[in-house]
Amino acid sequence: MSLLRPYGDDGPTLSELARQALSSTERGYDLLAPRFYATPFRTPDDLLDQVEQVVRRRMPTPRRGLDLCCGTGAATAMLARLCTDEVVGLDRSAGMLGQARARLATIERPTVRFVRGDALDPRVAEGTFDLVTSFGAFGHIQEHEQPAFLRGVHRCLAPSGRFVFVTGFRVPRHRPAWWLLRGFNGVMRVRNLLVRPPFHMYYLNFRVPDILPRFEQARLELTLHPMQWRGRRFVVGEAVRA
Repeated sequence: MSLLRPYGDDGPTLSELARQALSSTERGYDLLAPRFYATPFRTPDDLLDQVEQVVRRRMPTPRRGLDLCCGTGAATAMLARLCTDEVVGLDRSAGMLGQARARLATIERPTVRFVRGDALDPRVAEGTFDLVTSFGAFGHIQEHEQPAFLRGVHRCLAPSGRFVFVTGFRVPRHRPAWWLLRGFNGVMRVRNLLVRPPFHMYYLNFRVPDILPRFEQARLELTLHPMQWRGRRFVVGEAVRA
């Protein structure tokens, strides 16, 4: 690990990260895709293991699963362990989808397919699903887009289906993390004023309790399951159609 390659030999170089940051959100992930698995940005397996345990305890075995903003397929692989018939991974980045297809190519059952599309309007995934997930993508969904995102989730859910995700709590302003993350958001907003196309990635959003009214508006009944992961407090969200 070095300053020029901060995430190790398999990770992106500093110049590759800079190219990503100066690209659009979609193009940036296309560029990062071949090395994404070696970065800390992917959803960790031990976090997904805890989510999988919650799903197995809380719901009947799902037939169809949908992973929104699937990236390189970490959570899609979890869905393949849970679902019996079909799993769909949806993402805007063709590069990330290509990596996901390669990583999950050996799965024979359930059927796994990947679709390029927008999580704000996921009808391209076709049909309804017993289990819908999204991990690590809420920073790309701006606050004004959250209602459309949750309406899309509502449309995708089968009558007894679940939307499962992980989020954190609102960060108090006296915590150093609040200032650090607000500073990052400020840098991103300045970048997007000066550079086109924009790269949307903002922290501190989609947190508890801020999201509770959004779920009510989308007619999704939300249950929160507290969890500890690497010494930090998170929640597994479980939403059903009201």
